[in-house]
Amino acid sequence: MPRFRPGYRPNRRSLIKSGAAALAGLTFLPRFSLAEEEKKLNLYNWDTYIGESTLTDFTNATGVEVKLDLYADNDELFAKLKGGNPGYDVIVPTNDTLERMIKADMVIPIDHAKIPNMTNIDEPFKDASFDPGRKYSIPYMWGTLGIGYRKSAVNGTPDSWKVLYDSNEYAGAISLLGDQQNVLGGGLKYLGYSWNSTNPDELKKVEELLIKQKKNIKVFANDNGQDLLAAGEVKLCQEWNGDIKQIIAEDDDVDYIVPQEGSLLWQDTLAIPKGAPHPENAHAFMNFVLDAEAGKEIVETIMYATANKAAKELMPEDYRNNPVVFPPAEIIAKCEPGLYLGEEATKLRDEIWTRIRAS
Repeated sequence: MPRFRPGYRPNRRSLIKSGAAALAGLTFLPRFSLAEEEKKLNLYNWDTYIGESTLTDFTNATGVEVKLDLYADNDELFAKLKGGNPGYDVIVPTNDTLERMIKADMVIPIDHAKIPNMTNIDEPFKDASFDPGRKYSIPYMWGTLGIGYRKSAVNGTPDSWKVLYDSNEYAGAISLLGDQQNVLGGGLKYLGYSWNSTNPDELKKVEELLIKQKKNIKVFANDNGQDLLAAGEVKLCQEWNGDIKQIIAEDDDVDYIVPQEGSLLWQDTLAIPKGAPHPENAHAFMNFVLDAEAGKEIVETIMYATANKAAKELMPEDYRNNPVVFPPAEIIAKCEPGLYLGEEATKLRDEIWTRIRAS
């Protein structure tokens, strides 16, 4: 995956207001002794990406005090740990960054026996191409990249990447994200290729497609496409489902769809960095997050799609059956996780992106 990470991540984590009350009387005790470790846990996470009472509840259940530090994007996380772990026990990398960290020997294998609540993981997430057998991670939240649109401003349902990549129907009223990973990925899916293609011929076709289409694109937006859509400055935008869901909550003329060709299926994970000072407490925290009630409290706060089946089953129907949060299975089947493609492929894609932006 490219080293560049756009500014969308902090915004994608924006706290969604909810009426969720803090949980009380939790008894999610770990299944192993923590006596040999001091009662501390150092968590490195995205901003506003945990339940309102999760950390307090964990402390009440285990006696382990949590110190929370925040990072803005995966690049910052990787850079912080590349030279050695400064003291973190649990991190929350996105799948491609986790894969990169595995290859760089920056995370340690988890002990499944110490995380009995892994039985609560939904079936599609029990294994992962970027972490076979879940040797290094547990799943946290997941989502999609698709098209946000204003229903009154478009003809029918814009269910293909064509409206953004290969049409002048909405010239001057569309936005794409501002990074090569996602812009090239959408073009690759539209042309019938893999999101993670490193084939120079396939990438060249996307380059030509985007250079031709550029005159119709209003802006390559660093994750403010949802704001442009809300303000009426664009009619369609390439954006994250969570960001568009926030707009939908305030404007029923806005909707979201994953294109029929498929898209990106992102997944955030919990992992233990190499050199973690409190690995037992880290396992206890992972087990806690996968508890049904604790997981429900997290979902009620941040409202992204959870990989915790037990927590999902406790949520109301308007969450469980919301196609913006959980697209149809036949569409998900066409989506792919972003993979870490290595430095050579990243360089090739960066060069293509530079030419597109300069054209």
